[in-house]
Amino acid sequence: MDTQQKPCEIGIIGLGVMGRNLMLNIAEKGFLVAGYDTDITKVKSVQEEHEDKTIISTGDLAKFISSLRLPRAIIILVPAGSPVDAVINNIQPLLHQGDIIIDAGNSFFKDTDIRASKLEQKGILFIGSGISGGKEGARRGPSIMPGGNKEAYLRVCHVFSLIAAKANDMPCVAYLGSGSVGHYVKMVHNGIEYAMMQLISEVYDFMKRGLCLNNDEICTVIHEWNQGELNCYLLEITEQIFRKKDVKTGKFLIDEILDVAGQNGTGMWTSESAMELQVPVPTIDTAVVMRNFSAMHNERDTASKTLLRLISSFDGDKNAALIQLHGALYTAMIITYAQGFSLLSKASGKYNFHLNPSTVAQIWRGGCIIRSAMLNDIMKAFDNVNKLPNLLLYPELSKKIKDNEKYLRHIIITGIKSSVPVPAMMSSLAYLDTLRSKWLPANLIQAQRDYFGDHKYQRYDSEGTFHTKW
Repeated sequence: MDTQQKPCEIGIIGLGVMGRNLMLNIAEKGFLVAGYDTDITKVKSVQEEHEDKTIISTGDLAKFISSLRLPRAIIILVPAGSPVDAVINNIQPLLHQGDIIIDAGNSFFKDTDIRASKLEQKGILFIGSGISGGKEGARRGPSIMPGGNKEAYLRVCHVFSLIAAKANDMPCVAYLGSGSVGHYVKMVHNGIEYAMMQLISEVYDFMKRGLCLNNDEICTVIHEWNQGELNCYLLEITEQIFRKKDVKTGKFLIDEILDVAGQNGTGMWTSESAMELQVPVPTIDTAVVMRNFSAMHNERDTASKTLLRLISSFDGDKNAALIQLHGALYTAMIITYAQGFSLLSKASGKYNFHLNPSTVAQIWRGGCIIRSAMLNDIMKAFDNVNKLPNLLLYPELSKKIKDNEKYLRHIIITGIKSSVPVPAMMSSLAYLDTLRSKWLPANLIQAQRDYFGDHKYQRYDSEGTFHTKW
C-alpha cells in the first residue's frame, strides 16, 4: 500500500510556527502525520519543507479528518480563546465517539474545563496540554504538560514520549492528572517565566546603568554565570542576544530594540489565579506590572524629564559587585520557583488535580523556557519530602538561600542608592522576609477592620471572635 494511503497516527490543526515545527518533529520520529490550515500558504510551506510521504498537508478539512486512524487524535495549535472554540465547532460534526481533541495552545484553564465538559457529552475525549520551548522546542523537543482524560492520553503517549525533550534520558512529558491541570501547569510555568525574565532584565540594567559595563562585558559575565549553578535556557539565549549585531546599523541589536515588552496574558492569569487562591506570588505579580510599565513609553519619557533622576556612578569594586549580583539572581530565582510551586500545590487541592510537584519539576528540566540546573535540586526536594509546603523549607535549599540572601539584600540597597530600579528583586526579598516572619503587623489591620466595619478579631488568649467598641 502507498504510504499516503495509510492512516495517519495523529493530526495537527494550525500550521503556524508551533504547529508546523511540531508536525515536522512528529514526522521525523517515524509517524505518519496530517496537518490542516485554512491558509494555503502555510499548507504549501509544510509540503515544501518536508517532501517525503510521511506528511499529509491540506486545506481540505474533510480530507484531513479522513486521513487519521481511529480513534482520531487531533492537536489544535491556534491562538487561545475564540479561535479554539471555532476549530472545535468546525470539526466536531466530523468526529466519532471516542475521538480525541488535544488543545495544545495557551488556553485559560477554566475554558478548558468548559470545553472538556461539553465534548464529553458528545462522547469526544479532550486533553488540555501545555507545550513549552518555542519554535525550536517544537521542532527538536518541547516540554509537554498534558492533562485531562487518561484514556485519551494513553492513545497518544507513545507519540508524545518520542517527540518530547529529554533530560537525563527521561522524556520531558508525563500525564499530570485529570481536568484542566495541563493548562494550569503551563500557565504557572509562564508566570515563572515572566518573573525570571524580569529578574534577568534587572541584572542587565544593574550592570549597564549601575556598573557601566558595555555589551561585550555583560555578555562575558552572562556566559560565565551560565556555566555553573545559574545555568538556564534564559541566560543561554541572553548571551546570544548580546552577541548579535544589527544588519542595518552595525551596532549591537539589543540597543536598537524599543524598551516595550509585550505579553500574551498568561502571566496576568497566574497572578489572578494566585489572588483568587490567596497564594502570594509577588515576584510574578511584579513582573506583570513591569511589563505594564514598559508599555507606558510616552509617560515614562515625560516623567524622566519632570521627575529628573540621576543614576549614581558606582565607585566600588565591580568584581565584588558581580559576585553579589550572581548570588542575588540565584536567590531570587529559587524564590520565584518556590512561589510557582506553592501556587501549584494550592490549586491541586482546590481543583482536585492530584498533582505531583516532582513530576512537574522533572518535565520542566528540558525543552521548556524555564529549564534550569536548579530544577534538579527542586525535583530532589519534592522526592525526599512528602507534601513539602514550600521549597524554601527544604534543608538544602534553605542553606543556599541563607548563604546567598546577603547578596540579594546588598544589591537591592545598592540599586536604591544609585536609583537603578530592581522591583522584582525587592519583591523576592520581601517574600522571603515575610515568609519567615513569625509575627506580622496584621493585628493592627484587623483592629482597624473591626474599628470601621465591625469585622471582629481573634485573640491569642481566648477562643472565638471578638468585637470592641473603639
